[in-house]
Amino acid sequence: MTEEHDTAAPAHDSAAPAAAPVDVGATAPAGTSRRRTPLSLRELVLVVVLGVVFGFLYWVFVQAWNGLAIAMGPAGDLAQHLVFGSWLLVAPVAIAILRRPGVGILAEILAAVIEVVFLGSPVGPLLLLSAALQGIGSELPFALTRYRRFGWGVFAASGALGAGLVFFWTAYRMGWYGQDLLALRLGVQVLSGIVLGGLLARVIVRALERTGVLADFAIGAAGAARIPERRVR
Repeated sequence: MTEEHDTAAPAHDSAAPAAAPVDVGATAPAGTSRRRTPLSLRELVLVVVLGVVFGFLYWVFVQAWNGLAIAMGPAGDLAQHLVFGSWLLVAPVAIAILRRPGVGILAEILAAVIEVVFLGSPVGPLLLLSAALQGIGSELPFALTRYRRFGWGVFAASGALGAGLVFFWTAYRMGWYGQDLLALRLGVQVLSGIVLGGLLARVIVRALERTGVLADFAIGAAGAARIPERRVR
């Protein structure tokens, strides 16, 4: 969907302690919630970039799914549920970086467009509806915190809901209702959502934040707000 900044003390303040790494992913300061204003050009460009990058990655994960299904033999039908969480990644990543309502849904739909239009996903246009449901489920836990909490639990809930919500639509479309494996399918998919679509997303966000490339976005502002100012003696 973070985040440690190392801020060195001024050179002439030899008595000041070095700043500890700051994890801005846990809770954003109360004053950092974003107003309901349109996305800036920079934010919109980032959402598009994330959609393109993860759209390609999602297509790669489809190939991994096909290979895993063959390798699993008779149990290969469960392969899609094992890797499903990987198709949820872009929503929490976008949300954690921008902390704006709707960016997770938008990023998921853009990634699906890349898959369908440019990479020829075998799922076809129905993937766009699935992407919207995935985005809604992934975004809901962050929305309930008013986009102020970004800890492991919220990311895990994001992955679980993103995987769970779309499962019921897929089960209807594929005719899984009434089958003995329905509960197993759901359990495996939700677990995959938690691990791959939730916890892994937070690892990715933290890694990106450490590089400094996100300093100009909401995640960077939240990190700066959590670093206490030091007086120069």
